[in-house]
Amino acid sequence: MTAQKIEGTQPEPSEKILGEGLDKIIAEYEGKPGALILVLHKAQNLIGYLPREVQRKIADGLSIPLSDVAGVVTFYSFFTMVPKGRHSIKVCLGTSCYVRGGQKLLEELKKKLDVPVGGTTEDRRFSLEVVRCIGACGLSPALTVGEDVFGRVKNIKLGEILGKYN
Repeated sequence: MTAQKIEGTQPEPSEKILGEGLDKIIAEYEGKPGALILVLHKAQNLIGYLPREVQRKIADGLSIPLSDVAGVVTFYSFFTMVPKGRHSIKVCLGTSCYVRGGQKLLEELKKKLDVPVGGTTEDRRFSLEVVRCIGACGLSPALTVGEDVFGRVKNIKLGEILGKYN
C-alpha cells in the first residue's frame, strides 16, 4: 500500500460546511460563557478536524481572540488540526509491547502506510498513532484499529489486518 502523508497542505472544508453547519453551531452558543470547548467538539464532529479557517470562523463568531481558540485546540489531545483517517491505528508501546516487538510493528506500519506517527494516509483511510498501553499486555505486542484489538501481532500479519478495513 503506498500513500503519501498529509502534512502542511490540508484539504479545506467545503463552503457549505463552513457556511451552514458551522454557523448553526456557533449561533447556538454565541454569547454563552465557556462555550468554546463545546463549539470545538461539535465543529470537529461535523468537519472531522479543526483547520485554521474553522478556528478563525469560531473565534469571530464567539467574539474571542483566535489565539484563545488555537490555544485550546493545541492543548487538548482530543482536538486535531490534521484530517484523520477513517480507521485509526494505535500501536501500543507500553513496556510489554515494546519488549515484545511493538517498535518493529510501528516501523513496519510507517513503511507500509508511508506516514509518520501522527500522520494520515493520502486517501484518508488510516491514521497512525502511538499509545502507551491498551490494557492487553498478555497479548503483546498489540495494536488497535478503531475498536478492534489485535494481539501477538507479527509484521507478516499487518497486510492481512489492514486489508480488513476499506
